[in-house]
Amino acid sequence: LSMQLLSSCICLLWQLLDGYINMALTCTFNRWGTLLAVGCNDGRIVIWDFLTRGIAKIISAHIHPVCSLCWSRDGHKLVSASTDNIVSQWDVLTGDCDQRFRFPSPILKLQCHPRDMDKVLVCPMKSAPVLLTLSDSKHVVLPVDDDSDLNVVAAFDRRGEYIYTGNAKGKILVLKTNTQELVASFRVTTGTSNTTAIKSIEFARKGSCFLINTADRIIRVYDGREILTCGKDGEPEPMQKLQDLVNRTPWKRCCFSGDGEYIVAGSARQHALYIWEKSIGNLVKILHGTRGELLLDVAWHPVRPIIASISSGVVSIWAQNQVENWSAFAPDFKELDENVEYEERESEFDIEDEDKSEPEQTGGDLAEDEEVDVTSVDPIVAFCSSDEELEDSRALLYLPIAPEVEDPEENPYGPPPDAQTQGGANEEAAAGDKKQKQSGTEAPVKKKARTTTIELQGVPSDEVHPLLGVKGDSKSKKKTAGRPKGSKGKDKEFVRSKSFRDRAFPWRVRFYFHLLHFKNDIKKMHYFSCLWIKSTF
Repeated sequence: LSMQLLSSCICLLWQLLDGYINMALTCTFNRWGTLLAVGCNDGRIVIWDFLTRGIAKIISAHIHPVCSLCWSRDGHKLVSASTDNIVSQWDVLTGDCDQRFRFPSPILKLQCHPRDMDKVLVCPMKSAPVLLTLSDSKHVVLPVDDDSDLNVVAAFDRRGEYIYTGNAKGKILVLKTNTQELVASFRVTTGTSNTTAIKSIEFARKGSCFLINTADRIIRVYDGREILTCGKDGEPEPMQKLQDLVNRTPWKRCCFSGDGEYIVAGSARQHALYIWEKSIGNLVKILHGTRGELLLDVAWHPVRPIIASISSGVVSIWAQNQVENWSAFAPDFKELDENVEYEERESEFDIEDEDKSEPEQTGGDLAEDEEVDVTSVDPIVAFCSSDEELEDSRALLYLPIAPEVEDPEENPYGPPPDAQTQGGANEEAAAGDKKQKQSGTEAPVKKKARTTTIELQGVPSDEVHPLLGVKGDSKSKKKTAGRPKGSKGKDKEFVRSKSFRDRAFPWRVRFYFHLLHFKNDIKKMHYFSCLWIKSTF
């Protein structure tokens, strides 16, 4: 099936939970939708191959939970943020960390530049947004409308030419990315001319539309070209206002579909997804997940009508119900829902059709002699932007996977065991020389990633990330959340309490059980009793 024929038929979406990863907190697709990166509560980043529906790579990225992820444009780099105020850049192929940045406050969101892979936009908690330059580890603090208002969100536009910022007073600023110059501004107001806080700003992959999720539980859709035309202190009107008029649902996460024709919003009260059509603003469908679960993140596939949502640490995939139809074996066949009486033509069984008109002589014979190009591959339009004609040749679409052999068999082409024992003395004598020669040809040791401390003035350093809870129980939360410092993902049983065996079997019962086991041997019984007393007291 051609990629151009895939349309966002939202009416066919249904509840299909065919893939899950435990302890998931956030997820994001790469530009082509072939890989899905999932940030977990134990600090790992799981890269999921979305075509084979299997795990392609696991990166032990952080010690604390991963709160935000973003792919680079070519898919070779992955930028992550954790609840311990660390922002890291990872090489997807090798899994190595290129560099780290330490912030004084928790990171709420980060976004890579859509075109320039050297820039990353970071939104710290209670601070102005920061524009990072990865090559020279420099940062620029973006200007804000009011210095006292520190709850600011920011996002790149579709091409990265402008940065849109929004504060708790409903003020939107449009800044030039290169110069941080103020280009346009406006204020989001309610019907009573009161301001409302900006929770998030999201742009569509195609077109110039973007949405603003506000605290008044209304999603407003604007046209970016109109915003730039209005200039500073303009009063643009939203194209659409989307809301749940019945339940007054607040929205946790909102995003556009791959083609920008639909908008999905996740409820902050339950695991429910609301899908609207952008052009007319009508509610198309509501997808309900498991009751009693809270939604954490939502991501729409870039080119397919597929949605990934996270709730209770599980990634749910919402997709079309694919029904295979094998009834039509030829293109000119027609599938019938009921019996239809066939009407025979008068000349159907004639050897020569008398009613057939003679074909006109055209240039068809010349067209048959033309050569058909079967070597060049046309670029897929869904993968190219409106200002691009060719695909990125350096794009990382898939990850190579090598089979892991735990117990490899003996080499069938090696020497027999007798020859190995006879030549063992000579091999041991030459082992030292070989080790010295191989030491110079071994793979280079991996360099430790450079950590840069980002200093921000007037930012409190004792803030706790919203994923970890309130400030009062921050110590207890930090101890339980994340993976223990010594383990690298191998210790999977660290959640179980160590006193589980003691609660299930009291020490007296286990002691008498072992004594009955050694009842026929007095020496072993005495030895075991001494060991038990020594280990217990």
